[in-house]
Amino acid sequence: MTYIRPKFRHPDLKTNDLGYTKTVYEGSLSTLCAGCGHDSISAAIVQSCFELAIQPHRLAKLSGIGCSSKTPAYFLSQSHGFNSVHGRMPSVATGSNLANKELIYFGVSGDGDTASIGMGQFVHVIRRNLNMVYIVMNNGCYGLTKGQDSATADEGSKSKSGSVNMFNAIDLPSLALELGAGFVAQSFSGDKAQLIPLIKAAIKHPGFAIINVISPCVTFNNNPGSTKSYDYVREHIELTSTVDFVPFQEEITTSYEAGAEQDITLHDGSHLQLHKLESEWNPEDRMSAITALQKTKINGEILTGLIFIEPESKDLHHVLNTVDIPLNQLTAKELCPGSVALEELNAELR
Repeated sequence: MTYIRPKFRHPDLKTNDLGYTKTVYEGSLSTLCAGCGHDSISAAIVQSCFELAIQPHRLAKLSGIGCSSKTPAYFLSQSHGFNSVHGRMPSVATGSNLANKELIYFGVSGDGDTASIGMGQFVHVIRRNLNMVYIVMNNGCYGLTKGQDSATADEGSKSKSGSVNMFNAIDLPSLALELGAGFVAQSFSGDKAQLIPLIKAAIKHPGFAIINVISPCVTFNNNPGSTKSYDYVREHIELTSTVDFVPFQEEITTSYEAGAEQDITLHDGSHLQLHKLESEWNPEDRMSAITALQKTKINGEILTGLIFIEPESKDLHHVLNTVDIPLNQLTAKELCPGSVALEELNAELR
């Protein structure tokens, strides 16, 4: 088995605004199990970055440990990357972002990497509103260690071995809402039509953006009785809306059938166009989003789509009032303002 992609491509492949074909955004061939939902998410990331015409060197991809954390090898091979230790990806993302805020930070994690060993770091990266996309590839089990239930496995869910989970699940979208996340979404790896515009919108959001993606493990958690299986998710999905991402200055050509529609303008002029299927839900009202999640949970359903967005989000650099120049580009002139400034500072402390 090889992980190297063949170099031959059709000579007439479609190009984006940079003149790049989608192959520029690909990585090595996946070594995950055939049919793994994680590969579908990687493909959605590739498509999103291609359509947004992102220069690969402007993106930094970070991960921890787990099946999900292997996936950055499978997309954007020409981007910056860092594979950290288990559960510590948010720390690396925070340090990197503070040093150079000009990059797009893309964190990939799993339900173990986030909801178990990495929970403490996950909590603090949200409350600091770090400007990053945080994708959780959530399969409800530990695929690298033979499929034990993870902290996101639903109570009563049955594993491949036949054991029934006795504990309540940690609901990551609900937790993110409670902690003040400005962009919260949930999707399904088998629904790229929904996932791609959500990823594009998350990239454009100026602050922390989490997308919890239900991604069935075909080897250990795709059996009858599992609430993270393909069949269960397809049968229990409840959509918030039909989502369409409209780039800045591009003519809006998408239209929907009659119904409640909402247009959300992002900070750079891009638009999220929502055809609302849930009439009682307001994507810009945190309490409305929390209520919508809890209602579907009680009904045994999985709410997908954009759940909440805060258009006026202020990221960590804004809170800390950092300089406009990235910290890693500051010269001795900016870092050493001279003896006069030092004397004035000392005088303020006397």
